[in-house]
Order: sequence, then structure tokens, then C-alpha cells
Amino acid sequence: MATLTTGQTFPHFELPADDGTTVSDAQLRGKPYVIFFYPKDDTSGCTLEALDFTALANEFEASGVPVFGVSPDPIEKHCKFRDKHGLQVPLLADPERTLIEPAGVWAQKSMYGKTYMGVERTSVLVDGDGRIHRVWPKVKVDGHAREVLDEARKLAGA
Repeated sequence: MATLTTGQTFPHFELPADDGTTVSDAQLRGKPYVIFFYPKDDTSGCTLEALDFTALANEFEASGVPVFGVSPDPIEKHCKFRDKHGLQVPLLADPERTLIEPAGVWAQKSMYGKTYMGVERTSVLVDGDGRIHRVWPKVKVDGHAREVLDEARKLAGA
């Protein structure tokens, strides 16, 4: 499994978004962007993280750095999650893990003594050349979106 490191090229992706469009690394080339990988729609930590990014969505937009959430949930579930919580960040569906696995965030996890495979909560700031500027592995949600915004602003010169 790959591990994301600063300076390396971010993996190629083309994923469906909750608004019916498709988002790819190719169309984002030339500007920085943020991808936050999260385990599952409508769980407490994932909801809090998505709400935090939503609360800062206008500030990310003003700095010219779009933000995208990625999980293995299907589009239908993303749409319900978005509508239920009024989310304003695009959610990309990766049920086949075509980005999740190359990004190295599909990992063995453990809960209540059971071991399973799932998404390791991770955020990545990618520069305009498609290279990884910063990685936040094993994210703790509280204050995280603000930290990512601060770093995104520095990168974008905003």
C-alpha cells in the first residue's frame, strides 16, 4: 500500500460527485485543492468533519482552494448525507477504491476487538502542479478544517 508523502505526485482520479458531475485531477490541474478522506457518511466523526469543512467552505473558495470529501460510500448515500446536514463541500464517491487504495488510506482498523478494513481519516493539500504539499494522516477532527484552511491560504498566497 502506498503512503502519501510531500512532494510526490497525487494519484490520478476521476470520481463522480454528489452534484452529478465528475471531478478529476486533470480538471483541477493549475490550482491547489484539498481532498479529505473519511470512512463513512453520517457517522458522528465524519459528520462533524464535513460540517467543519462546510462552515469554512466560503473561506476555502475565497482563497481559490476547492475542497472535496472522498469516501467509499455510493453517490446515493452521499446525497442523503449532504441533504440531511446541509453540506456545502462536494462529496466524491469511490466505492471501487480507485483513489482510496492508491492514496494508501485503505487500512486495517480495529473497533471493539474486531479487525476490519476501512478508510483511515486523512487530508491532503495538493498544489497546482498536482504534487502533494501536505498530508494530515490519522486526523483528529477538532480544529482540523481550520488548520487545513490556514495551510491552503499559505499555499495559494491568499
